[in-house]
Amino acid sequence: MRGPKPAELTLNEAERKELEALVRRHSTPQQVARRGRMILAAAEGKNNGQIARELGASVDTVRSWRMRWIGLQAVPLEELPVSERLTDVPRPGRPSQITAEQTCQLIALACQQPKERPISHWTGREIADEVMARGLVKQISPRHAARLLKKGTSNRILSAIG
Repeated sequence: MRGPKPAELTLNEAERKELEALVRRHSTPQQVARRGRMILAAAEGKNNGQIARELGASVDTVRSWRMRWIGLQAVPLEELPVSERLTDVPRPGRPSQITAEQTCQLIALACQQPKERPISHWTGREIADEVMARGLVKQISPRHAARLLKKGTSNRILSAIG
């Protein structure tokens, strides 16, 4: 069963050249390069299903990037370069109340052996209590403390927090 025909996407010469260069560049983040490949394939006339199969993406993802690109084509490339068109928009929600420096201090604390506490390893609750007691952060939940440690950390740190 076939669905509706996807919205037509055409590229001018400048857009095509920038997209092709972006996709080939080794320093381009893979997520951005993949989105660039989606746009190039859509400009070749491929439908969302074909692009999704070729790139190992979901049809919804291809459809959403196709529509986003079409919506941004009215903005000149000088105002919004190709690389910025393919990056994520900021997510909604409350901004973090914990700075990057505080996160680093929390991680450094988690790397230390608990000295003043009768525990063998850090738990989310223990690390949250300790960073608040030391005045590193005003308030943090045990769950958020554990989440900060888990985000982008090594297995050594993860084993330290249990």
